[in-house]
Amino acid sequence: MILLGVGLLFFYFFQELLLFRPGKKIPKEAVYQFQETFQEVNLTTIDGKTLNALHFTLENPKGIVLFFHGNKGNLNRWGAFAPTFLQHGYEVFMIDFRGYGKSTGTFDESTMYSDALLAYDHVRKSYEEEKIIVYGYSLGTTFAARIGATHQPKHLIFEAPFYTMKRAVRHKFVLSPVFLMRYEFPTYKDMPNITSPTTIFHGTKDPTTSYAESEELFNLLKVENKQFISLEGGDHHNVPTFKEYQEVLKKILK
Repeated sequence: MILLGVGLLFFYFFQELLLFRPGKKIPKEAVYQFQETFQEVNLTTIDGKTLNALHFTLENPKGIVLFFHGNKGNLNRWGAFAPTFLQHGYEVFMIDFRGYGKSTGTFDESTMYSDALLAYDHVRKSYEEEKIIVYGYSLGTTFAARIGATHQPKHLIFEAPFYTMKRAVRHKFVLSPVFLMRYEFPTYKDMPNITSPTTIFHGTKDPTTSYAESEELFNLLKVENKQFISLEGGDHHNVPTFKEYQEVLKKILK
C-alpha cells in the first residue's frame, strides 16, 4: 500500500513528465538550421510569455499551413516537416508550445489554448481565412480543434487525434491513475462546433492515440464536408508514408 501511495503521489506531482516531452531547451541565441527559407518569429502571450515560432516562406504561395506538433520534441525536430507542405505551394507557420524549445512559460491547459489562438491571429494578419489550413498532429489536434470551433479556416486536418488527454493516457498506459490528472484537453467538446471542411487521418494500429476514439470524434462533426482516412496497419508515426495520405493531402493543398 505504501508503494502504491508513493506511485500515486509521483504521478500526480510529476504528470507533466509523462504528458509533455519537450526535450532539451534551445538557447535563445541559437540559430535554427534548415535548408528551406524561413524566418524566426516570437509572439507575446496574454500572460507576457514568449512563443517561439518558425515561418517557412515561399514566393507566390497558395496559402499557409498553421501546424501544431505533437508532445515530443521542439522546432529543431518539427521544422523538418515543413517540406511536406512547401512542396504543394503552401507556406508553413509552426510554434513551439510554452516550455518547449525557446518558448517560455509553464504548462497550463487554458493558456495553451490561448497560445494556439494567438498563433492563428498572427497568421491572419497576412492571410485571409480561406487561405489558411490548420493542421494538428497528436497533442496538436486539440488546438486545431479549438481554432476550428471558433474560426473558419479553409480546411482542418487532424493526424492521430485524441478524444481527451485522459483517454489518450489510458489507451497507452492501461493501468495509469488518470483520475489524478490535472489536464483534460477535451478535443471532443470542440468537434460539433467546427464549420470548416475537415479531414482526419488515423492508423489502425496506433498505440498512442485510439483509432476507435478518433472515429468517435469524426462522428461528432456536424460539417458535411468531412472525411475519415483509415490507414490499415498505420501507427502513430508513419501515417505520412502512406500513399493514400499523400494523395489526399495533395488534393487538399491543390
